[in-house]
Amino acid sequence: MAANEPWRMSVDGEEFEVSQPDGRPGDYSFTWLTGPDPQYGFGLSTRPPVQAGRAFLEESIRDFLSQVDPDTGYIEG
Repeated sequence: MAANEPWRMSVDGEEFEVSQPDGRPGDYSFTWLTGPDPQYGFGLSTRPPVQAGRAFLEESIRDFLSQVDPDTGYIEG
């Protein structure tokens, strides 16, 4: 994978595209490819801004999915 090129992650049967903006270490954007809306997802930033490992990213995805209403497919606020 080239630097700053998006990549895919599969977590608990769900697919996400993960990307990092140029020049912003520790910032991640997740697009939920198998969710109800192809543009739906979330972002996170590590503090201090460091490269996160795969286990941390998977746990972040699981945390996001745990907040999603199974009836709507969205986080209800």
